[in-house]
Amino acid sequence: MKILRLDHLVLTVQSVDASSKFYSEVLGMEIVTFGQDRKAAVFGQQKINFQEVGKEIDPKAYRPTPGSGDFCLITDETPPNVLRHLKKLGVKIELGPVERTGALGSIISIYIRDPDENLVEISSYSPKIKVR
Repeated sequence: MKILRLDHLVLTVQSVDASSKFYSEVLGMEIVTFGQDRKAAVFGQQKINFQEVGKEIDPKAYRPTPGSGDFCLITDETPPNVLRHLKKLGVKIELGPVERTGALGSIISIYIRDPDENLVEISSYSPKIKVR
């Protein structure tokens, strides 16, 4: 067996509405409704499904907990443009820009938190950085 890509991940959140607003307004993702009135943030060929704490759908994570996510999102924007966008929206920067290692090589990352305090890393591969 060979895994090709990530399709979706599920975040347990305090408020689906607050998460939908953040992922739409701050990160530019499209919010879609699916299944029995569930919400997801779609970007590229992936999505983040939201489920409200206490209303999880089986099967679920062993301990679904708001704020336990830590993931990296890739953008084609430059780090200065990302910083300007986040500052314009009043989003607190946790760290960055800093150099990190992504799946394909070196990335420049800026860290923020979503409404549930999940750590969201927004990163870009520089044209000057060699991608393996």
